[in-house]
Amino acid sequence: MFDFVRKHNRLMQLLLVLLIFPSFVLFGLEGYNRFKERGEAVAKVDGQEILQADWDAAHKAEVDRLRQQMPTLDAKLLDSPAARYGTLERLVRERVMIAAAEKSHLSISDPRVAREINRNEVIASLRGPDGKLDMARYRQLLSGQGMTPETFEARVRADLGARQVLSGLTDSGLATPSQASVAMGAYFERREVQVARFDPAEYAGKAVPTDTDLEAFYKAHPQQFQAPEQASVEYVVLDVNAVTAGVAVNEQDLKTYYEQNVARLSGQEERRASHILVAVPKNAPPADREKAKAKAEELLAAVKKNPDSFAEVAKKNSQDPGSATQGGDLDFFARGAMAKPFEDTAFALKKGDISGLVETEFGYHIIKLTDLKTPKQKTFEEVKPHLEADLKKQQAQRKYAEVAETFSNTVYEQADSLKPVSDKLKLEVKTAANVTRQPAPGTTGPLANPKFLAALFSPDATEKKRNTEAVEFGPSQLVAGRVAQYAPARTRPLVEVKDQVRTQWIAERAAELARKDGQAKLAAWKAAPAGATLPEAVVVSRQDPQKLQRQVVEAVLRADPAALPAWVGVDLGAQGYAVAKVGKVLPRTAPPADQAKQEMDQYGRAWASAESMAYYELLKERFKVQMKVPKPAETALAAPPGQ
Repeated sequence: MFDFVRKHNRLMQLLLVLLIFPSFVLFGLEGYNRFKERGEAVAKVDGQEILQADWDAAHKAEVDRLRQQMPTLDAKLLDSPAARYGTLERLVRERVMIAAAEKSHLSISDPRVAREINRNEVIASLRGPDGKLDMARYRQLLSGQGMTPETFEARVRADLGARQVLSGLTDSGLATPSQASVAMGAYFERREVQVARFDPAEYAGKAVPTDTDLEAFYKAHPQQFQAPEQASVEYVVLDVNAVTAGVAVNEQDLKTYYEQNVARLSGQEERRASHILVAVPKNAPPADREKAKAKAEELLAAVKKNPDSFAEVAKKNSQDPGSATQGGDLDFFARGAMAKPFEDTAFALKKGDISGLVETEFGYHIIKLTDLKTPKQKTFEEVKPHLEADLKKQQAQRKYAEVAETFSNTVYEQADSLKPVSDKLKLEVKTAANVTRQPAPGTTGPLANPKFLAALFSPDATEKKRNTEAVEFGPSQLVAGRVAQYAPARTRPLVEVKDQVRTQWIAERAAELARKDGQAKLAAWKAAPAGATLPEAVVVSRQDPQKLQRQVVEAVLRADPAALPAWVGVDLGAQGYAVAKVGKVLPRTAPPADQAKQEMDQYGRAWASAESMAYYELLKERFKVQMKVPKPAETALAAPPGQ
């Protein structure tokens, strides 16, 4: 066989070309690269893979959303392995719900999707004075999040379908009062307890290591004394801002854009109105609605007859507590601030006009337009800087795909340096030292992206010093890097970490001594309770732990109430040991009626949530969910006292 290949080398080359070339004709080199760039599968739902790129994009979107809502949130919490895995679990849940909706033939109408989108406050703000959506700004908003209107609307439709999957359970969950009473009684139960604590700090003086002890501990725990592999790197970033810097806008385009957007740039018209409200819920019986309407018609006739009496009639009859005392005055408002029927009527009136009856979900309104503010039209020169920035950004977003292809090809084809791509696209070559496979706490940007870090520490980059591929680390954000210097992982020598070894050995030994002493005391006190030396009894509960560790409180509450007094020992790990004597059970004080009702409602929601979770677990089995990445181990942090 191998002799044949060697003798017919040219024939084999031709055969390989015939086999491989059609694949490139059908898919193209770029298609192969794109598939490779999307990464490995990290999960699978109903036969459909979730790729690393899907996970990265979902986590980036989640991080951006949380940072907008809570700007002071610690970035370490968002970039942790646990946070990333949580995003993957949510992504899997979304895919499961979408699959369930499709298999159940649940459909969402276009009007329902439109209503859901209209509820979005950000999108509502894009409506002009005429109430129409500014499609250019709408597309720009979505483009900044890596979406088109079509993909966004498809996502909304899928989300609504997923909600329908569980709505039957969540809307029909039923927990009886007897169930709630038993569960709440157990949860809020109080117990009288005496607790002796064995603190490792009190035993540290007895933990005196020898050099042999330290050497043995060092050899037994080499992973605790490792210096991780590190690299000094160079990298270049391509994003819309970088493309924008190379975009030039001519004067005529700016003037055309100004003429198309002058109304939006000048601001929204505002109107001031007063109203009289006859309140009636939208789900009220027809008879009640008719009665409210008749009352509103009487008031309408009165103010039509004497328009100057509007404020006085509103004070005496309007059922809007926020405006009635002000004669119905609602102050100035722009479009999007009021219920749509109310808004449409107010913006159709002339100053001084009184409307007919306007029906909204709150009841029947009579509206009087008292004033209006028409924004002053801004001149071209006033808005020129804003227009230029806006138009450059739009053009950059359209140009980004073309530049991104040049970026990807250049870092691949000239893989021994980042200078060619830097010169060609006018990008800054950035540097970073002491980069590790795991991002340092607080790191943001490309050096916090797992896929880019994996590329930097691949053999191609560390051994051959080649550029990494272009990695997408966010919507319209690419990065490529290279390793300038590389230091492999190593176990630091004992002489370098001896103080650290001693500290850890003493902490471990002191905790062990505390545990052994606590266990010995527990056995002795069980055998001879009269000889126990315990502090005064305290009453603990989940709501009032009396500064006890959570593990101690849970152990105390799990003690069999039929076998009191009971002795409980709790191993607190690095925090030592605790021995508790449970004296008696104290029933919960009955809460006030309003609190009891609130607790019953909460229990009902928890019950419905538990049923939904059980159903979701069944759906995961049905759609053969596979998690292809391991769940990160929980960080073993001891709970502080009282937690």
